Amino acid sequence: MSEIKWHNEKDTEKTAQKLADLVQAGDVICLEGDLGAGKTTFTGYFAHALGINKAIKSPTFTIMREYQMGRLPLYHMDAYRLEETGAEGLGIEEYLEGDGVTVIEWPQFIKEDLETPYLWLTIHKESATERRISLAYNGGRGQELAAELLESLAE
Repeated sequence: MSEIKWHNEKDTEKTAQKLADLVQAGDVICLEGDLGAGKTTFTGYFAHALGINKAIKSPTFTIMREYQMGRLPLYHMDAYRLEETGAEGLGIEEYLEGDGVTVIEWPQFIKEDLETPYLWLTIHKESATERRISLAYNGGRGQELAAELLESLAE
């Protein structure tokens, strides 16, 4: 498992920008971390890097928010409220395999429902400003994204 360090919010923004440059239609990015770890902040920077100039809010109560105005559509999902029920019957497959990129906060609550390849970032809050990010993946495209992201951050 590979790791990335974010020393400040600029590092968060840089990682989000690099990842946004790499994603393509059908990619799935999973963001796991405690409350306040920076999942929604990361998603906001990611959305901005895709060309979405709209404030990004966590879709905790709506479960899914769609943003159609960027380089790729962004499907921002928050699975926190699905801990008890999972994602079965919600039709998320059409988003996961659709024409955009899907970012899922709290993905651990629907992990067994995720059959598509994904890149999984676990954000560990080390201090008020520092984060340690563990990268994992599922499937060939997830592995490819992880390798490309690490390579682009090393440049």
